[in-house]
Amino acid sequence: MNLSIKNLAIGMACAGMVGATAPAFAQGDPAPRQGIAGGDVLLRVRTILVAPNETSGSVLPAFPGEHVSVDSSVMPEVDITYMATDHIGFELIASTTKHHADGRTGTTGSIGKLASTWVLPPTLTAQYHLNPTGRIRPYVGAGLNYTIFWNETASDGLVAAVGPTDVRMKDSLGWAAQAGVDVDITPRVFLNLDIKYIDIDTTARLRTTAAGTQHVAISLDPLVFGIGLGIRL
Repeated sequence: MNLSIKNLAIGMACAGMVGATAPAFAQGDPAPRQGIAGGDVLLRVRTILVAPNETSGSVLPAFPGEHVSVDSSVMPEVDITYMATDHIGFELIASTTKHHADGRTGTTGSIGKLASTWVLPPTLTAQYHLNPTGRIRPYVGAGLNYTIFWNETASDGLVAAVGPTDVRMKDSLGWAAQAGVDVDITPRVFLNLDIKYIDIDTTARLRTTAAGTQHVAISLDPLVFGIGLGIRL
């Protein structure tokens, strides 16, 4: 009987020690923080679809009334966001996409693809995050875009029709708007859905051998749809 009482006392003492030390372990190993806060850096990798809503002027002076169209492009994109406060962040995106300009009617329409170009549109937006501490965090943003056109190349069809052709496209400065949402997968990793509208206007110059120099003004104004993963660094 005395032995049983002694064992019970030892067991109660051990339980008391575990209970006393448990809060210390809990304090030393806090649960991961959910959401975002001022000072955080967010890195995202997306796949984007750049879908121009283009309107163009005529190909002048030789082809009045003939316009061009610009195709869509899918590419990877990387962006980084710095949270200045719990709600306000600044995002910078970096990606480059390749697009083709095609004739639509008349002589240029019969040629089809006229030229191709790579487009680099670095865009800086200020964002407002509506629910920074939540698992689902929508945001809206607005900012500036500077679009650089590079590696412009005349198509084989255009060269066959009018001889060697030099193509140049004017860089563009415009505004941008966006909306999106981050959805936590883990406390640090999240799914991202994003859409942007980017104001892009350019003038293409085609200096041809047989048809002289032609110009066409193009408003690209693409919608950029993105889906990807992000991490809070």
